[in-house]
Amino acid sequence: MPTLEKVDFKKRWKKLYQPPVGEITTVQVPALTYLMVDGEGDPNSSKTFEQAVEALYSLSYTLKFTLKKSPQAVDYGVMPLEGLWWADDPRVFHEADKSAWKWTAMILQPEFIARSDVDAAFEQVRKKKNPAALDRVRFETLEEGEAVQTLYLGPFADEGPTIRRMHEAIDAAGKHLYGRHHEIYLSDPRRTAPEKLRTVLRQPMR
Repeated sequence: MPTLEKVDFKKRWKKLYQPPVGEITTVQVPALTYLMVDGEGDPNSSKTFEQAVEALYSLSYTLKFTLKKSPQAVDYGVMPLEGLWWADDPRVFHEADKSAWKWTAMILQPEFIARSDVDAAFEQVRKKKNPAALDRVRFETLEEGEAVQTLYLGPFADEGPTIRRMHEAIDAAGKHLYGRHHEIYLSDPRRTAPEKLRTVLRQPMR
């Protein structure tokens, strides 16, 4: 049986997932489809965030292995965890306290995954593990459009100055913040020193 070629979507979407370190660039983000879970509170202490991540990965890996064995016979790497963040007062993004943050945890899905594939994955995961947040997961398309972004290196708690620079770049372009602050977690915080964490920071604008 021939070995399947593994699709690397981080390379396919290089402009979205591999921006230059520290350099604020403008990018056009197309409509992309995700598995998503909403919640609120500090992700470091929120049980609901942990449950959301568990449900998202359970579904994402089930989809990956199911499609690998299907007639389509396609293999791909599961994409990293991402998060949309917002608050009633946008100034909280410059502060270390994230207790007032609201969030959407999400994982990008390949364009060839259909709603029927997702429905089947839900049933498989429900029978095997039935994670607490499973029924809160939705399959939805997000279209951010024009945005600024950068690759940030360092601990999550120190993102504030970089986020301020992004907002200033939007102001300097004569535009305004639109949509939600977006983070893509390229490193596993359980296995990576805080100063070495790699996170894509993105802010849509209009």
